[in-house]
Amino acid sequence: MGLKLWAAGLAAASLMLPGLTQAGEAGDLLRTHLYEGTIAEGLAAVTPLAEAGDPEAKFAAGMLTFVDGLQGVSQDLYKYGATLPDTGVLGVLGMIGPSGQGVPANPNPEPITYEKFRTLLQDLVTSMDAGKALFEAAGENGDYVVALEPLKFRFDANGDGTAEPGETLGDLLGPAFGWADIPYPDGPPPSGKKKGGETPVEQKFEIGFDRADAIWFAGYTQVVAAHADFLLAHDFHGLVDAYFHRLFPKSGLPMQDASNGTLAMDPTTDASIADIVAAIHTLDFPVIDKARLAGVRDRLLSITALSRKNWDAILAETDDDHELVPSPSQTPLSKDAKVDEATVKAWMATLDTADQILNGELLVPHWRFKQGFDLKAYFETATETDFVMILTGLGAMPFLKDGPVASAESFAEANKVFGDQWLGYAFWFN
Repeated sequence: MGLKLWAAGLAAASLMLPGLTQAGEAGDLLRTHLYEGTIAEGLAAVTPLAEAGDPEAKFAAGMLTFVDGLQGVSQDLYKYGATLPDTGVLGVLGMIGPSGQGVPANPNPEPITYEKFRTLLQDLVTSMDAGKALFEAAGENGDYVVALEPLKFRFDANGDGTAEPGETLGDLLGPAFGWADIPYPDGPPPSGKKKGGETPVEQKFEIGFDRADAIWFAGYTQVVAAHADFLLAHDFHGLVDAYFHRLFPKSGLPMQDASNGTLAMDPTTDASIADIVAAIHTLDFPVIDKARLAGVRDRLLSITALSRKNWDAILAETDDDHELVPSPSQTPLSKDAKVDEATVKAWMATLDTADQILNGELLVPHWRFKQGFDLKAYFETATETDFVMILTGLGAMPFLKDGPVASAESFAEANKVFGDQWLGYAFWFN
């Protein structure tokens, strides 16, 4: 299933579902502060309730901490003048793209340095780990359902102290997912933009977040933290100097103004090609924190463990209340989001295979060798990560060993059930 169509289907289908269970005090506070963009105030309000043991309040505190971490990255990127295509995580955080949509780039950015970028990543990891602890606590018990419309979440994406009306998740995600181009049979795109000259009407897209979803979010904090920690385990100073002026074009990086000469075509094209070549050349990162690199593997293993725990909670549910991830007996938010017993079984088999790879019991295939690449040995013993040399062979040799090598057969059950839609399922199931 295409991610755009899946998201569109969820939004349209949610209009036809019955009303959600009413949340308690913490859920009401969470909703109010997410919709108004007052994240810090919301945390101050729900924290005493969470500390008193209310599981719904723990979920609320976890969600606000998670959102605050992403908002902090967005504000830092704006502060340093990031201008990126509005796709992926950075698109979600509101960076401007070629279409000119999203939060406009800062016209007067602060200079960025390698050290400042590392601090940005470390702050993100800290927020994600704090959110994980709260989400795990919220997933231990409690029969709560918090009704939220995610597209109404508001962020102070540019750090000006105010979450403006145009800084909702719907507005920030609209360009990234191309919602303006999706035909909505039941109304306009979730951002409320016009469709075919029609007057926009409010689109309601609700999800009932419960104990299982708290575990789901705990896993996603580690998806984010693992990526940041991987970089932080290395010295990637050369990549910042050689290429990051493409991401932060007015922030004082060494190659910021080096695009005046012509080599083959024109200054702009030649400089772009040269920067890509330079970036590839710098993809040899010395490991400067071996414990952190080993910890990335621990984070990945925690993601698969949390996914199993999430599914235990999902399968134990007896309600049917706007489920983010439904069990085979629950109603999906979209006809394209139906889950059956074969889907669950295939996902569990996929988690087992992933654990075998992370534990070095199943080796990663390398196109040049009969032996397989031991991912566990890499995370635990690598002293550098040279992407080009690992891909071409020499850099992979220290981690080669005899043993079973992963193949299409290793993921046969997943391939049979998910087919070419596996990426959408992985994004959804976590």
